[in-house]
Amino acid sequence: MNSLGIDKEPKDTRVVVAMSGGVDSSVVACMLKEEGYDVIGVTLQLYDHGIALEKSGACCAGQDIYDARTVADRYGFPHYILDYESRFKQDVMEDFADSYMRGETPIPCVRCNQKVKFKDMLAMAKDLGADVMATGHYVQRIDGPNGPELHRAFDDTKDQTYFLFTTTEDQLDFLRFPLGGLPKTETRKIAERMGLSVADKPDSQDICFVPDGSYARVVERLRPGALDKGDIVHLDGTVLGQHDGIINYTVGQRRGIGVGGTSDPIYVIRLDAEKKQVIVGPKEALSRDVVLVNELNWLAEPLNDRGREVTVKLRSASKPTPATVYPEGQGLGMGGARVVLHDPLYGISPGQAAVFYDGDRVLGGGWIVSTEKQALDEEAQGAA
Repeated sequence: MNSLGIDKEPKDTRVVVAMSGGVDSSVVACMLKEEGYDVIGVTLQLYDHGIALEKSGACCAGQDIYDARTVADRYGFPHYILDYESRFKQDVMEDFADSYMRGETPIPCVRCNQKVKFKDMLAMAKDLGADVMATGHYVQRIDGPNGPELHRAFDDTKDQTYFLFTTTEDQLDFLRFPLGGLPKTETRKIAERMGLSVADKPDSQDICFVPDGSYARVVERLRPGALDKGDIVHLDGTVLGQHDGIINYTVGQRRGIGVGGTSDPIYVIRLDAEKKQVIVGPKEALSRDVVLVNELNWLAEPLNDRGREVTVKLRSASKPTPATVYPEGQGLGMGGARVVLHDPLYGISPGQAAVFYDGDRVLGGGWIVSTEKQALDEEAQGAA
């Protein structure tokens, strides 16, 4: 059994490596090549910054492709570029814009993994005769008693399991994550030892097709009218001011709301896309203890009506919090779930993900549709 868990010699094991042009995937490809594997690097052409931002001369996407090809040439393995711009625009960028227009706060990186990288690219890897596909994600794939499991990375500061919750059992069987057990500092040391040109390349901090952080500009281009004005309304019905598009706001936001003169801090409580209203109020109005999700991808023993005790992350940067998750179909279609938090949280936004853990293991996840303040009220009524 080789280091990738395949019962073959490395030289007889073909590995397609998804290469983004960054240091992580470059190190993965070169590590595997050094171990003697039959490596093929593949980079997806997903977008054109000049088109996305209406900016002439933008070339970041081209630079990433150039960097990936340079690494492949240095280490002597084949490298292919696949044009997925049309699919990416349809399944990721259009979805991103529509989500904002619904008053949600989307996570396009998850949709990209779900709809493009771990779907089309994985199928392409199999067409190339690959035994496995490897990526530079910081997650761990561990063989459990019932098959492969998805676990948090060794380097907790770099863990990316939140962004991979849509990975299915079949996909997980084919995928490998060689960096999951390493700290990021070690990855850069390996890149330096290898003499890779990307050893000092900074990590991307922005959504790839929004490199300047201007989400509203991209959404406005894709959906003219996205910046239509509307009212900023307090929960008591008072109109406090006007906004320049609900896409500029997210649930839980405190700063930059654009109204003043209130004695107490106000927060964005919800967004009414139909009425083009930003609803604001005090922090306590954000308190929620029930989260409804759809498109549930479950990687453990099936849920039943008794529910399962988990910890759940409701934003990528948040800490897991204790909860009980139940199967739920009403209004959510197939694959819905009802998540009852043990303690209420503030600022839970539709469009984000609820990702469930048992310790370091990912049990699954789904997309947040709505929230309620219900369980605690029911308990209080019962006690009375």
